[in-house]
Amino acid sequence: MSRLRLLSAAALLAVAANSHATSFIVTTDSIVGGLKASSDATSDVSSSFRDDKIVRAARDDAASFVASEGAIRGVKLESALDHIRQQTPQLNATDAQLAQAILTI
Repeated sequence: MSRLRLLSAAALLAVAANSHATSFIVTTDSIVGGLKASSDATSDVSSSFRDDKIVRAARDDAASFVASEGAIRGVKLESALDHIRQQTPQLNATDAQLAQAILTI
């Protein structure tokens, strides 16, 4: 009987370890996928708006926005965000992602 309990405990431990490893892999894949999408969005914005006067004028406001974690929203940044969203309506990026993209220009 104790041998049966030992084998049952070993099997239960193996199943539990496998489920934790699988959830770790799924979580890691989700995070990496999200970071890649964010990186692609900021890369698309920074390359297509490199010479745009409205976007370039918003760099200081974008820096304040990023540094204050969104608390400071300047007029030039708001104008640039509206301009970017009008030019690229298919872009699904947050204000923070767009502000970081403006800083990379």
